[in-house]
Amino acid sequence: MAAQSMRDKITATLQRAGELRDEEKLHRYNGVLYPTILCPEQHLKDLGHTKAREDDVMLAAYPKSGFNWMVGVLKNVIAEATATKVVNEIPPLMEFLSPEDMKMMDQAPSPRLVGTHMHPDRIPGSFYAKKTKILVIFRNPKDMLVSYYHFHNNNLILPSGQSWDTFFSKFLSGDVAWGSYFDYVLAWEGRMDDPSIKVVTYEELTQDPSRGIRDIGAFFGLTLTEAQVQKVTAATTFEAMKKNSDETHPTIGNVIFRKGVVGDWRTHFTPEQSQEMDDAFNKRLAGTRLGAKLDYQKHCQ
Repeated sequence: MAAQSMRDKITATLQRAGELRDEEKLHRYNGVLYPTILCPEQHLKDLGHTKAREDDVMLAAYPKSGFNWMVGVLKNVIAEATATKVVNEIPPLMEFLSPEDMKMMDQAPSPRLVGTHMHPDRIPGSFYAKKTKILVIFRNPKDMLVSYYHFHNNNLILPSGQSWDTFFSKFLSGDVAWGSYFDYVLAWEGRMDDPSIKVVTYEELTQDPSRGIRDIGAFFGLTLTEAQVQKVTAATTFEAMKKNSDETHPTIGNVIFRKGVVGDWRTHFTPEQSQEMDDAFNKRLAGTRLGAKLDYQKHCQ
């Protein structure tokens, strides 16, 4: 019943999005672009009233940095550690929450899984006041951009039909949904000393997912046996999540889960674009701790 309800919600949302012209699918709020259908202005205004809990399990990521993968991981970790299934009817991003969704979230048992793509300075202050633990996942900007490009062009909710060259230019200028990647990274750089925040990268998690799951569970105070770690690892491989995506992400699974590989950027970037991204990274992130954690030279050159 719940899966059918979620399917109906997504179908209705896609239908509404299909009635909009591309130029209507994004709107600007406080200088940042957001999807019109999913993040209307009133949702964004209402976010400030969100009541955080100290034991919330919060996930933050720039779009297409491994967010949906980590949602799956965290749902499984919570289920194994607490025998509590995360309610699938609540949207994974807080900026998507309607007033009805907000009520459901207020009534949801702890620990609640809360996610966002929003700039850290725009996350409701109650999460910082409560010292809610926040897992932040980053992905190298070249692979992330390729994934974001395909996500745009296959998603009715976002403007589609853009050429790779056009989308590349918009990304570098920060003129895409949820704003500038580089501003986003630098904002979290300034919060890295906060013990309530844990930073991981897509690349390190793909290299050793079991270790990552073990560390993430420990960070949130969710104890897992080694057998449970291996169970979560098996259930959250890219292949397993893509296979089950019609249940977890009805009607949009193939849009959410495309390839999930490291290094796909080489099939899209021209040498000139690769150099342009290198220059942008070096200008904005060289010398930062997050820049070093992304291991840019290994994954992007």
